[in-house]
Amino acid sequence: MINLRKAKVADVENIHALINHYAQKGLMLARSRSMLYEFLREFIVVEENGVFLGTGGLHIIWEDLAEIRALAVVEEAVGRGIGHQIVGKLIEEAGKLGIPRVFALTYQKDFFIKCGFKEIPKETLSTKVWKECINCPKFPNCDEIAVILETNSDVLNEWAI
Repeated sequence: MINLRKAKVADVENIHALINHYAQKGLMLARSRSMLYEFLREFIVVEENGVFLGTGGLHIIWEDLAEIRALAVVEEAVGRGIGHQIVGKLIEEAGKLGIPRVFALTYQKDFFIKCGFKEIPKETLSTKVWKECINCPKFPNCDEIAVILETNSDVLNEWAI
């Protein structure tokens, strides 16, 4: 049985290994253990019968904007809709918090488009988005694609999990 839940300290090693596995392939940005511990409360994990399958985080930027970050699914579980479930849970969380827009900076644009996001010029995002970019190894030459979703009631009803 698939279980989506808030991450625990015991999940950090699995989260770290998964994210950095994909980062080594150039598919996402690496995350340090320090960052994962600092922002652990933002993360959810997916497991099936106690086996870790994936993760993702919802980072609040401002009163009207949150970011889905560090979304990853173990390779053996890709194609089972787990990434879609993680996005749904994070959108649902944003809705409960009253955050009207959720964005992602991604190399997997097509996945987010299938989830209802639309591509936007990243320069249109609030400057508050960029405060952590200074620590990125790709700064100032970011090649990620910005996507955004308005979390209105229709979207939240569609994503209800």
